[in-house]
Amino acid sequence: MLTGLTIRDVVLVDRLELSPLPGLGVLTGETGAGKSILLDALGLALGARADAALVRAGASQAVVAAEFTPPARHPAWGLLDEHGIAHEGTIVLRRVLGADGRSRAFVNDQPVGVALLKQIGDTLVEIQGQFEQRGLLDAASHRALLDAFGGHAAELAAVGEAWRRWQVAAAARREAEDELARARAEEDWLRHTVEELSALDPQEGEEEALAEQRALLAGREKLLEAASAAAGDIAAAERALAGAARQLERAEGRSPGLLGKALAAAERALVEAREAAAQIEAANRAIDLDPRALEKVEDRLYALRGLARKHNVPVDGLKPLAQRLAERLAALDSGGAELARLAREEAAARQAYLAAAEELSARRLAAAAALDAAVARELPPLKLEKARFRTDVATLDESEWGEAGRERVRFEVATNPGAAPGPLHKIASGGELARFLLALKVVLAKDQRLPTLVFDEVDSGIGGAVASAVGDRLARLARKVQVLAVTHSPQVAAKAAWHWRVAKETRGGTTVARVEVLDPDARQEEIARMLAGTKVTAAARAAAASLMAGT
Repeated sequence: MLTGLTIRDVVLVDRLELSPLPGLGVLTGETGAGKSILLDALGLALGARADAALVRAGASQAVVAAEFTPPARHPAWGLLDEHGIAHEGTIVLRRVLGADGRSRAFVNDQPVGVALLKQIGDTLVEIQGQFEQRGLLDAASHRALLDAFGGHAAELAAVGEAWRRWQVAAAARREAEDELARARAEEDWLRHTVEELSALDPQEGEEEALAEQRALLAGREKLLEAASAAAGDIAAAERALAGAARQLERAEGRSPGLLGKALAAAERALVEAREAAAQIEAANRAIDLDPRALEKVEDRLYALRGLARKHNVPVDGLKPLAQRLAERLAALDSGGAELARLAREEAAARQAYLAAAEELSARRLAAAAALDAAVARELPPLKLEKARFRTDVATLDESEWGEAGRERVRFEVATNPGAAPGPLHKIASGGELARFLLALKVVLAKDQRLPTLVFDEVDSGIGGAVASAVGDRLARLARKVQVLAVTHSPQVAAKAAWHWRVAKETRGGTTVARVEVLDPDARQEEIARMLAGTKVTAAARAAAASLMAGT
């Protein structure tokens, strides 16, 4: 709830610190005393549009701070956590408005944008005036209010889960459908390309191996020349070695043992020379084995590189490309069956959503009837006995279905018998609208998510028993949430748990607004003034005491 309100230099207010209490509080005072200034200041702290006219004359800036203590798990805590704003059990919204019209916003002393300030403020306070277009007058909130009233949390969760599963299934079907359509559009190209790649049968690492082989084959002529020259030299060496061996053998015969080792070495050299000649001959045969080998290697290498350029991939990427295209072609061949399976899954998910949504629809219709009956019971005491309230539950087009179901919900009223119901703010007059909203608030009080409600002259244009009925309903509402009502009605003021009076006074030639916290005796005197006018009589005081006592 709202636990503190500090105002500096706002219109007629110079310095003001207030501590609202739980329950029903009222704000009274003469017309023009400055009651609306307090609401304007509170609105400023909640993120309302800033107007430089709110800055007190002669001041450089206006400052308003509102302190709150929301209950655990209130949405405001989540917003603070989401934006990294520290908190320790309280939330302080502060707005600084310069005389030039520029403003700054703070949450727990951390600078924030006005949009975030307003977002947090909207979860904490609702200011309900005759021309206020938020809260209950916002048709976008009616469906959630009806669901809260009917206790549809379980059904909403089921519908939301079924919706998400349906959307996942539909997305999978659409993706498969699009892929199949793309594949069919390029089927001829796919088949040709797969055949072309299959015929070439590229292998990973093949480019490097072919390049090495080509380099080897390109030097074949030089190898042959070198081998031929080496063979000639070796043949000459072989003849010389053979002659030397014969000479050594004859000499060894004449002098045994003298040249035996030399003869053996010459014979070994002759054997090695003959082995070298044999190896050269074998190499020549290998080199001459296929004269077109180089041409074949180059043709293969060029074919691979040409296909790689065609498909804008490296040569080593041709084999993976062939696999991917073959898979797409296979998917094309079996795509109809896969698409049919996904379509069946989507249809089943849609049917599950429809079943869950149908259950929620039935619960909503029952809750709407109960809400209409409950509001109808509140209208006669508020002098709206001829009016009719209706919760319109309309089925949306399928394109508008969603996680929250298939219905649009709108609160409507008809103020005259036989008239067609219409939106609240378009049908009801200012005073009627305020009382309609009060009746709705009372009925919806158990599901109220806002910890503080402010009513600006909800009793406008009424008095007597009707004003008393308004006071009773504000007091009932205040059992659930904190309520602050700006009122001119003594019957409403008498129902309050706490009471502020706004008055103007002149200090040093300057008019300022002040707020008094009234004790029981001062409350009686203020209510007597509201009853009697300028001259408070004993009878008025007695009547005030009777109202406060509830008699």
